[in-house]
Amino acid sequence: MQRQHHLPTLAEPPYFCLPESVGWYWDHPDHTVDRAYGALDNYNIHLVTAGKGYVEYEGETYTLLPGDAFFYFPLMRQRYYSSTDDPWEVRWVHFYGSARLGEYLSEHGFRRTPLWTVKSWRELVPFYEELLAEAETHSFLHLARLSSLTYAILTEFMSRAEPFTGGKASGTSDRLAKLLPLIRARAHEPFELDRWAETAGVSAYYFCKLFRKTMQMSPLEFVTLCRLQLAKQLLLERTDWTVKRIAEEVGYPNPSYFNKRFMEQEKLTPLEYRRIRLGLK
Repeated sequence: MQRQHHLPTLAEPPYFCLPESVGWYWDHPDHTVDRAYGALDNYNIHLVTAGKGYVEYEGETYTLLPGDAFFYFPLMRQRYYSSTDDPWEVRWVHFYGSARLGEYLSEHGFRRTPLWTVKSWRELVPFYEELLAEAETHSFLHLARLSSLTYAILTEFMSRAEPFTGGKASGTSDRLAKLLPLIRARAHEPFELDRWAETAGVSAYYFCKLFRKTMQMSPLEFVTLCRLQLAKQLLLERTDWTVKRIAEEVGYPNPSYFNKRFMEQEKLTPLEYRRIRLGLK
């Protein structure tokens, strides 16, 4: 079975990216695609959400399971198909865009392989559903909306995707993803790298490496942002609290150091931030 909607391709797209088609295949054991080099001049991202299927790439056949994905660039050879005994369910979008789109994706390493595994992949499904519903309801009448929904799929995918390993390394990434809300909630406490790495079941070195790959920042940078976010909230909600007390509450016993970090991030002192946001003189 399938739901899909196709849209016109604009010669000069007015937005960074736009969908050419979007769809959903399920219970379709005969689903097979075999495109020659140069046959398709758009990008496409397919996310497996149930069952299993296969992708042939550089002479090898890879088995994809829920949470795995494939991402083709324009003009690539494409060969993929569903398992007949356990048909896959696939969410997909074909898209195109400005000349900058290809450079952007290549700069972020997405040209090196079409095979990926997506962390917390279930959170990506609603984005596909929303884009499909928009296309079915309004077709190409709301280009800005189509562009923003496509961009949401693309950026969410890029933030969650890791090179495909056949499920060998996804467990550690999932454990880290589950730890992030806890690290944020405890950001006001002294940050103990070894303890968090032990909780994730990896070495401190690998924890930092994986964290940076996942969040594009170090663990300490993440903790700092969490502390400053809480400080901003307290500055506006606890107007009777001094900066010293707020600094202590968010994990900085030294108010001078807190002021320094706040200035680096916000370009304002804590008191200036409070005054401007609350409209005080």
